[in-house]
Amino acid sequence: MTAPTSAIDVNQPTLQPAAPTGRRLSWPVLLLIIAGGLALTSIVRLITGADGITNVSQMSTALQLAVPIGLAGLGGLWAERAGVVNIGLEGMMILGTWFGAWAGFQWGPWTGVLVGILGGAIGGLLHAFVTVTFNVNHIVSGVAINILALGATRYLAPLAFEGHTGGSAKQSPAVDSLGHFTVPGLSDALRDLNNQGWFFVSDIAGLLGGLVTNVSWLTLIAVALIPATWWILWRTAFGLRLRSCGENPVAAESLGVNVYKYKYIAVVISGGLAGLGGVFLSIVANPFYLEGQVSGRGFIGLAAMIFGNWMPGGLALGAGLFGYTDSLNLRGGSANVHALLLLGALLLIIGAIWLVVRKKYAPSIITAVVAALVFAWYASTDEVPNQVVSATPYVITLVVLALSAQRLRMPKADGLPYRKGQGK
Repeated sequence: MTAPTSAIDVNQPTLQPAAPTGRRLSWPVLLLIIAGGLALTSIVRLITGADGITNVSQMSTALQLAVPIGLAGLGGLWAERAGVVNIGLEGMMILGTWFGAWAGFQWGPWTGVLVGILGGAIGGLLHAFVTVTFNVNHIVSGVAINILALGATRYLAPLAFEGHTGGSAKQSPAVDSLGHFTVPGLSDALRDLNNQGWFFVSDIAGLLGGLVTNVSWLTLIAVALIPATWWILWRTAFGLRLRSCGENPVAAESLGVNVYKYKYIAVVISGGLAGLGGVFLSIVANPFYLEGQVSGRGFIGLAAMIFGNWMPGGLALGAGLFGYTDSLNLRGGSANVHALLLLGALLLIIGAIWLVVRKKYAPSIITAVVAALVFAWYASTDEVPNQVVSATPYVITLVVLALSAQRLRMPKADGLPYRKGQGK
């Protein structure tokens, strides 16, 4: 973001901040890339016979697994756009799972949603208090939040859940469902079209069918938060002030912005969003709290945020990718992951060609060699070990971050210490 000049008063309510600048993919180009990826996936499906990689059930499961990752990433985006690194997303999700289930089984699931958000926001408030007010290292504070959340919920679970039907020291009683919706007529039509196995058309039907079949109301809210975040942060004066705190807090303060206030607001919202991701795990994905059910999703959400270049749209794409690979553990894992080896080899070949076009010959050779090795693995085996299936989401996370590292641009003051009045 270009720092506002002295002629701009960011406190004026009539201020209309410009759209984000810089080299970013336009929506037509992004949609073209997604369509190309689907076409390539369709080719792989026809070659391998792995129809499960794009069927409606697979896509529906992928969406469900992507939501908590996306919410955690969205929480990280709010904090880091204000200049605060939030490694504590994992702990805030843990607080969301526990508080959501604790309130949900007693007073109903929607009460559980609100209390879970509050639990995550409390974690965010603590992180803000330590990092903003006392200037403690953001990484140290985030790790401490994670440890504190894990220890607190482990201590409180037996006190809150034992003695209730279905409750134990590590699991809460069951929480009633929030409810699901399926678009009548459209869902069945898309499923039938997906079952035809046609090139590209059936794959699009599978993708769209997953979006309108057995979808939780909380999923709908989570999806709506993506464009809402973009609009608030890039189309309002409030968002401009908040982002200025992450780009140049000294300049923002010189223009009258209360930097501490905006950092606090951002980190508390960050915790609330992570808490909502935890609620999704303990009320929607499973109808109960279970110790350890977050399983690193807070960190994967942080990776999705980085993959998305600190932008909501890219974050959603990253969360969808990680959710899809995670869904392979639940549906046809070994066969589907084996088919994806061929997809990976084809993508690497395309990447090598692109590098040659850009006259980066050494990286192109390395990429081509890796593509050959991946294809050899695919051609010489009929399935992959279960351990590889389980590790796939985390491997994809590392590979995607490594490949996207050179195009990333974090907020300039992200993670840097700031004291009120330090520019004077």
